[in-house]
Amino acid sequence: MGEAFTRLPCIAITGGIGSGKSAALAAFGRLGAAVLSADEIVHALYRQEDVVSLVADRFGQDLVTDSGEIDRATLGSRAFKDPEAMSFLEGVLHPRIGRWRVAWQERMRALVPSPTLLVCEVPLVFEAGLERDYDAVLVVTASDDIRRARVEARGQRFDERRARQLPEAEKVARADASYVNDGSLAELDAWVAGCMARYGTSPALG
Repeated sequence: MGEAFTRLPCIAITGGIGSGKSAALAAFGRLGAAVLSADEIVHALYRQEDVVSLVADRFGQDLVTDSGEIDRATLGSRAFKDPEAMSFLEGVLHPRIGRWRVAWQERMRALVPSPTLLVCEVPLVFEAGLERDYDAVLVVTASDDIRRARVEARGQRFDERRARQLPEAEKVARADASYVNDGSLAELDAWVAGCMARYGTSPALG
């Protein structure tokens, strides 16, 4: 039996770098939830003219690709070395991401029939104090060795990125539910199915 909600619930899924948030989000999507990826929002924002202009003015015009968007890999290598640079980027991106999520939630809740659950990937939900914006916060975590391997396989620096996030144990302690994503995709799917049963609603609920 799912929890009682008076409207279509929206939950946040979060976790440290390399924990497998995107894999969990995809699993929710396979099981019928409407899902929103933070990475896809950021990718879209880095193609918007106003964001491109602000970022290029701060970090260099060479970051703008031939297609007119920001080269995220090069930007990351510069910004993560400088706390002030990261604060600047967060000031540019976070308000826009917030507005994007609110608009998406409104569109999803207006659908007939509506989805059974809304799931947003929010990497910094606790760090940004956004947990109260969601009906529940779920944390996906994993052992440090596995997380490091996943991150370094993407060509990123694990320690550098982890340092800007809360410790995994604190995220788990503050979450409504958590999952250690050290196992198989089938095991992740099973956990997600349980979350769908707990938080999902009837398609008739708007």
